[in-house]
Amino acid sequence: MKPTQAAEGQSSPMKYIFNYNNVFYSFFYDGSSACTHRSAEYAMNYVYSGEMVLDNGREQIHVGKGECVFIPRDHHISMHKRPCDGERYCGIFLMFTRNFLRDVYARFEQYKVPVDTPKLEPEVVKLPRTAEIASLFASMIPYFDTTVKPQDDFMNLKLQEGVLALLHIDKRFAPMLFDFNEPWKIDILDFMNENYMYEFSMEELAHYTGRSLATFKRDFKKISDLTPEKWLIRKRLEVAYALMKEGGKRIVDVYTKVGFKNQSHFSAAFKRQYGVSPTSVSS
Repeated sequence: MKPTQAAEGQSSPMKYIFNYNNVFYSFFYDGSSACTHRSAEYAMNYVYSGEMVLDNGREQIHVGKGECVFIPRDHHISMHKRPCDGERYCGIFLMFTRNFLRDVYARFEQYKVPVDTPKLEPEVVKLPRTAEIASLFASMIPYFDTTVKPQDDFMNLKLQEGVLALLHIDKRFAPMLFDFNEPWKIDILDFMNENYMYEFSMEELAHYTGRSLATFKRDFKKISDLTPEKWLIRKRLEVAYALMKEGGKRIVDVYTKVGFKNQSHFSAAFKRQYGVSPTSVSS
């Protein structure tokens, strides 16, 4: 895989990301990289070098060299990956898909726990430094050498080891990981009002509200004459207007906060909706 670089004028580093059967190796060079993480799958993220800071809006979780975190599925979090102590960021990300977990559960008796075992709360968990985790990731370090490609069946075994490591830490991981019920539908407008500032495709909006794409489109038409994309833009502009008019915020403090990627796009959309430029509203 070739390195990816930030667009001109941005400060993101050169980076490599390799995917070996849902085991991701990441390298970040020079500087820091931030991304918004939201995955439909459970995951473990191990920091081999450098540092990762996770921000869920309420707290920051610092993950240093040799440390590992568990990230629940459908969990929205900001990740900041950066050098530390003179070392670039390198990390290993294990993603446990629902099909993988269903297969594991069906084949191995040791993964079964009493039905009354309570679940963990769906939050990021900074894992203790156990022998199982240390052994798991030590065995995977040779594959940071990108000239050596691991076999898929070997990576599958590593994913199984990751599941076992979690269960040895806390049995309450089991009813969380092995819950194969289909998600319940949640209120579309509640979800969009809470998450309007994030970029979602139609498929992601459908998934996160517990619907197929066709069902999402049909249900959305019942609650709005707008398309979901236009609804989100209108919502962002309404929030921005209130922040500037009533909150005294400046344009530069508002446009990224409500989900616009650049100020010119924000200004053009604002003028189309309100007939005036945002400068006439902001302080």
